[in-house]
Amino acid sequence: MRALPNLRQLRYLVALADHLHFGRAAQACAVTQSTLSAGIHELEALLGIAVAERTKRSVILTPVGHRLAERARLLLRDAEGLMDEAASAGEPMTGQIDLGVIPTISPFVLPRLVPHVSRAYPRLRLTLREDKTQSLLDWLAAGRLDLALMAFPYETEGCETFMLFEDSYRFACAASHPFAHADKVDIDAMEGESLMLLEKDQCLHSHALPLFERAPQKAITSFSATSLHTSVAMVEEGLGTTLLPDLAITNGILQGTSVVVRPLAGASNVRRIGLAWRKQSARADSFRHLGQLMRDWAAAQVRPAM
Repeated sequence: MRALPNLRQLRYLVALADHLHFGRAAQACAVTQSTLSAGIHELEALLGIAVAERTKRSVILTPVGHRLAERARLLLRDAEGLMDEAASAGEPMTGQIDLGVIPTISPFVLPRLVPHVSRAYPRLRLTLREDKTQSLLDWLAAGRLDLALMAFPYETEGCETFMLFEDSYRFACAASHPFAHADKVDIDAMEGESLMLLEKDQCLHSHALPLFERAPQKAITSFSATSLHTSVAMVEEGLGTTLLPDLAITNGILQGTSVVVRPLAGASNVRRIGLAWRKQSARADSFRHLGQLMRDWAAAQVRPAM
């Protein structure tokens, strides 16, 4: 039978990739530096290649070492998932789930959703990471996250998805703007409008742009903000207009401001909020259970803006 690396050796490799220092990697694995170093040597002897280049001052993973470390990370995550699945067979929805959330969702959902999950599943612990969509998907693919709470449409090759609720956009402007009292704002009427969107790598930017495809020369994107709060502050000063999701509006982003929001004409102004996880995840059933809990919560708690 062909000899294979053991999980201990793979854990040492991943720790070395994360820290690029034998001492810190050993500390992360709760072993001595000599134990970790010996484990890496054993792995290299088994593989027949060097996974790291060592000097007195630094450690550099070889290109193949980097690739193997990422595959090792996935194997370790699957092994942990196997243990979690076995444990949950006797007591479902226990253990830890590492959840990534995009910034245009997290402040408006997590403060209320996380306590609800904790009450429903007191032995389930959520650890949270906030980042942009592509970064979360990269972490998911690398096995550093279990789940991503994100907005769709977005390309999620290799992932299973579970939709939670829809989130519409509204036009936001200063109280003195001509559209401030309109029943609905028609994109075709936005001749020369100074529109501020989030940065190009923010999902709201890519979701909002299709609204203007039929009139690409009429709305002028004049400013790229780093957050929805920055956009609102700029709008209040009369420096332009923007699009805001209902989720942010109903959760107080306009509180204390004079910014006015109006509905958009047409039916193409919706993003979908959902979960994504690796298709091969051993904990898929648990993620679906969590998704159903979140969907039911959203049906009662997420209200469209008036």
